[in-house]
Amino acid sequence: MAFDVIPAIDIKDGRCVQLVGGVPDRVLVSLDDPIAVARHWVESGATMLHVIDLDGAFGKPRNLKAIYRIAKLDAFIQVGGGIRSLEDVADLLHIGVDRVILGTAAVRDPTIVYNLSQEFGGKSIMASVDARGGEVLIEGWTRSSGLRPQEMGLIFQEMGAGSLLFTDVEVEGQMSGIRPDVVKDLVEYVDIPVIASGGIGRLDDIKAVALTRAAGVVIGSALYTNKFTLIDAFKIVSEL
Repeated sequence: MAFDVIPAIDIKDGRCVQLVGGVPDRVLVSLDDPIAVARHWVESGATMLHVIDLDGAFGKPRNLKAIYRIAKLDAFIQVGGGIRSLEDVADLLHIGVDRVILGTAAVRDPTIVYNLSQEFGGKSIMASVDARGGEVLIEGWTRSSGLRPQEMGLIFQEMGAGSLLFTDVEVEGQMSGIRPDVVKDLVEYVDIPVIASGGIGRLDDIKAVALTRAAGVVIGSALYTNKFTLIDAFKIVSEL
C-alpha cells in the first residue's frame, strides 16, 4: 500500500522545535539548525518533509530563508504556517516548495482554496483541518471555528484542494497514542488524500493510521525523542 511517513520540521525563531499541544511556551525539543535536521531526515530515507513556520502560524512568517534551503533538498516538501495570500503561495512554490498548507485563512474564506487551486493546480494545495473536541480550530489552535472536521474537509474538497492535513490537537505532541476512529471519520468522508498528524508515540500508532486508509502520517516528537527511528517507521509500513 502507498503510505507516506513524513518527518516534521517545525521552525520557531530560527530553531527546529517540537511543542506540546501547539502551545508556544511548551517546548519539548529545540535544535539549533533546522536545515541540518532536514538533511538528516532525507539522508535517513525520507522522501517527504513537513515544514511549519511556527512564527507564521502565530503571527508573521520569519523563516523563509531556512525554508528556501530545505526546499533545495532531494525530497517532496510541504510547507505551512502563516500562508494567507496568493503571493505567499507563489513565493513558496517559486523557491521550490512542492505543496503549501493553508490553515486559518482557508477556514475563514474557503474560496481562497478555489482560487489557489485554479492558479497553481490542486496538487500544490493542501488544506489544514485542525480539530479539538470535534470542532475545527483556527489562529494557531486558539479559537474554534464551530465547524466539524468532516464538514470542513468536504468544503475544502469542493473548493479544489488536492489533499488534507488532519491534526488531532487533543493528542498533538503528547506521544500518548493516536485516535484512529477520529482519523477514519474524516478519511471516509472525503475523496481526497488525508495525511494525519498528532499523538504518534509508538510504531503501532503508525500502523493504526495506515489502517484507516489515510495517505500518510506526520511524525514529530516521537522521532526527536528517539521513541523509534525513521528506519523503524519505514519498516513497519513496508510490512503492512
